[in-house]
Amino acid sequence: MNLLEKIHDLKKLKLDLSELEKEIKDIEDTIKKEMTTRNVSELIVDVFKIRWKPFTTTRIDTTALKEELPEIAARYSKVTESHRLTIT
Repeated sequence: MNLLEKIHDLKKLKLDLSELEKEIKDIEDTIKKEMTTRNVSELIVDVFKIRWKPFTTTRIDTTALKEELPEIAARYSKVTESHRLTIT
């Protein structure tokens, strides 16, 4: 298989993935809407236990840190190099 065929295959698979991700999101939104309508955070449907509960996370606000304490932000910043494949 030549490179052009691989690129076409990749583009098609990415399009398929995008469509599947949208379909997954739509189904999840439907389930969330139903749970909101029922005013429940847990639901049992046949053998499936569904939970949709809030949770909290704590993250460092790097923008504020860089603004207020730039020397600390610089001391604990790490530069890494990566590669990104793009096909347009």
